[in-house]
Amino acid sequence: RCRAAGVSAGVPARPLGRSGVEVSAVGIGCWAWGDKFFWNGGSWSEDKEASAREAFEAALGAGMTWFDTAEVYGTKQFGAEDSETLLGRFMRESEGGERAVVATKFAALPWRVGPQSVTAACRASLDRLGLEQMDLYQLHWPGVWGNEGYIDGLAQVVQSGMSRAVGVSNYSAPRLEKAHAQLAAQGVPLASNQVQYNLLYRAPEENGVLQACRDLGVSLVAYCPIAQGVLSGKYTPTNRPSGPRGASYSAGFLEAAAPLMQVLGEVGEKYDKTRTQVAINWLLRDPIVVPIPGAKSRAQAEEFLGAFGWELEAGEADELRELAKRVPPIQGFPVESW
Repeated sequence: RCRAAGVSAGVPARPLGRSGVEVSAVGIGCWAWGDKFFWNGGSWSEDKEASAREAFEAALGAGMTWFDTAEVYGTKQFGAEDSETLLGRFMRESEGGERAVVATKFAALPWRVGPQSVTAACRASLDRLGLEQMDLYQLHWPGVWGNEGYIDGLAQVVQSGMSRAVGVSNYSAPRLEKAHAQLAAQGVPLASNQVQYNLLYRAPEENGVLQACRDLGVSLVAYCPIAQGVLSGKYTPTNRPSGPRGASYSAGFLEAAAPLMQVLGEVGEKYDKTRTQVAINWLLRDPIVVPIPGAKSRAQAEEFLGAFGWELEAGEADELRELAKRVPPIQGFPVESW
């Protein structure tokens, strides 16, 4: 077993709220690792595991040392692998000198009740990851009931030393404020709220979540920061994303997004950056936001490095936001409004 550690000096670091934990300013989302339904064209193979391992090594070696996974990521029950197990394997077998900073998440399933369900799940995640302690343990979504027990479970996870910090995910502003207060009463800071946030999905700006994070001193961890690949520019109305993503990003949606994609490319040319790098930099302008784009290959992980070391001008960021507002929003995770 190993213990998660710190951030490389080669990549900027950002604090996770007021928890005392620092992470690389861009982390790596591990949702796709081991998945053969939403991602990876319906299959998982040794070649795809090797590619994910290369993404891990490239990110770690470059200083993007923070990796975000979840107990429900992956499809081991369908013959593939769990994302946590893969991340743990990659960490154990890594030959690099850097150590990973690890975040994972608890699934608020209806039959899980009470603080003990959280602590038991955290212990099981630690076993799959091969860690004695993780850096951030999060509630993946609000439960249909029993949320107070889950929050108490987060406090116990910190108090018992299983995780250095705790957070929530897909929490509305009122839920976030309530969770923050409940943890504060037990002497535990709420480090983060992980929500979908990108140029094409700006709900956190509109529903009070971003402002609540700012007011409470909570980091906003942005998942899908390049809109599941759409902001990279590789998709068009005649070349849509595969699998379930194609339902969200229809031909009509991609046609409406074309003016935004055009300007993203033009801004990228000015700075010698890709659309992906511009889209991530747009998020990095806010110091409380930490994007976690997914990486399935070395090339993807290395591309994210180009989001550092420069900054969009305020006028450019505003222009991109205004163009994005003309694109009809997609349906987000419904629990965000619970």
